[in-house]
Amino acid sequence: MHSPAGRSVFREFLRTEYSEENMLFWLACEELKAEANQHVVDEKARLIYEDYVSILSPKEVSLDSRVREGINKKMQEPSAHTFDDAQLQIYTLMHRDSYPRFLSSPTYRALLLRGSSQSSSEA
Repeated sequence: MHSPAGRSVFREFLRTEYSEENMLFWLACEELKAEANQHVVDEKARLIYEDYVSILSPKEVSLDSRVREGINKKMQEPSAHTFDDAQLQIYTLMHRDSYPRFLSSPTYRALLLRGSSQSSSEA
């Protein structure tokens, strides 16, 4: 998650599993946390809520009721950290569920082969 290139490949994998919204939500939360302007925070929080938390969203992420209720309360006065609990829950889901499958996927194996062949040709 720290490497833009790694996130890109993982995101492609998530797309094949129909769970790309988890990565998109995580990235949107990271952007929100970096924002200092309260008006922008309000707007970004509203968009994140509509895109990923609302039960009407086609990109809704899977959150437990406790986290969802907490977000609903925090949306009264959004902050850069409104979605911290939800972001952690989605990160944990990706870490425990999607990421292990990614590591055994043909996509990841091909990436490793490309990396090792580039290292061999540079030596």
